[in-house]
Amino acid sequence: MSYFMVDIESDGPIPGDYSMISIGAVVVDEKLDRTFRADLRPISENYREAALEICGVTREETLSYPEPAGVMEDFEGWIGKTTIGKPRLVSDNNGFDWMFICWYFHHFRGDNPFGYSSMNLGSFYRGFVQDLGKSFKHLRKTEHTHDPLDDAVGNAEAMLAVCGMMGISSRLSSAPRPPGAEGTPRPG
Repeated sequence: MSYFMVDIESDGPIPGDYSMISIGAVVVDEKLDRTFRADLRPISENYREAALEICGVTREETLSYPEPAGVMEDFEGWIGKTTIGKPRLVSDNNGFDWMFICWYFHHFRGDNPFGYSSMNLGSFYRGFVQDLGKSFKHLRKTEHTHDPLDDAVGNAEAMLAVCGMMGISSRLSSAPRPPGAEGTPRPG
């Protein structure tokens, strides 16, 4: 099983009425070098200016982004090339991120390669430290910038740290790489 840390940015609170405008994903292993990042053109006329401000983009910029159908096809292809076994979506806020990813995959591709479940990084950490009020965010190395790839990588760093504390990190870092899934350096 391969774990994919995924983060999305959107222009509103729910898919369909609002749009996912960017995706960032990284395979969770010690190298964190198999990454995916893409922007998506909005699918509706609805948007919230405050959501775009968080992302640091304007509505006009998002209207020049690539069509979502092609982006989701590319994302699905990347997942297929980089996974060993079933891909598992992990997110900081999987109720939000998974909701958009699932909707977009079903709407544009007919199926979600991640299936019907996901894993919440915050819950994983809280269970380990046995404190429902604790946050994992101090374990990130990469700054939280609201660029979905930065945020996905930072969250993957935190997941690896928790797995290290649990003594299970070798299960993530020793997974074989699929043929053709050489590392893709992060931009910037």
